[in-house]
Amino acid sequence: MVFWVFGYGSLVWNVGFEYDEKVIGFIKGYRRVFDLACIDHRGTPENPARTCTLEEKEGALCWGAAYCFRGGPEREKLAMQYLERRECEYDQKTLVDFYKETDTLNPALTGVIVFTSTPDKSNKYYLGPAPLCNMARQIAAACGPCGNNKDYIFLLEMALRDIGREDDMVIELANEVRKVIEDIENVITKDKLVGPEQLPYPHNPTPALQLHSLLEPIALDSL
Repeated sequence: MVFWVFGYGSLVWNVGFEYDEKVIGFIKGYRRVFDLACIDHRGTPENPARTCTLEEKEGALCWGAAYCFRGGPEREKLAMQYLERRECEYDQKTLVDFYKETDTLNPALTGVIVFTSTPDKSNKYYLGPAPLCNMARQIAAACGPCGNNKDYIFLLEMALRDIGREDDMVIELANEVRKVIEDIENVITKDKLVGPEQLPYPHNPTPALQLHSLLEPIALDSL
């Protein structure tokens, strides 16, 4: 048996599992957006991080990496269990066509699994869009078991650059996060501030969300 999964976020640089094959390519009709709350990896229920999910958009391309699992039913089951735990904040799995640069018209793979989130209030982890500056402030402040939210955006930016497929949205958001961090550091240096209550941006820049930690979280990033 063989199945493929498409990674467009942390799976591009931080796989975390054994796989049989990795292919760089893209899927059609989707783009990255940072509309998903993460409370177990790069954030907490009190101060959720923003991580990426996919949004349908006609004509869009989303580059990333497809990973293959070969073997019997037991290996496939273990791989899917791992992915479902890691992607616990994504509430749907979609089958997509996957393309390579060498042939952009005919899919190289079909039936590739991709984890996404429902973009409405039925998904309690869906934050929805926000102004760029607000998202940057939230990302600059959030931190969880896997580390800082800002590192997530910076590592994604670097990983896409490494595969030769930079994402304008990722670059723009990462640069805005850098501006927020620089502003905070400048104020701290100038006024010798030590408490987050004195920073130019609120420590928790988004309204409190009624989120609860999931059982048995694992210290790994999401897609």
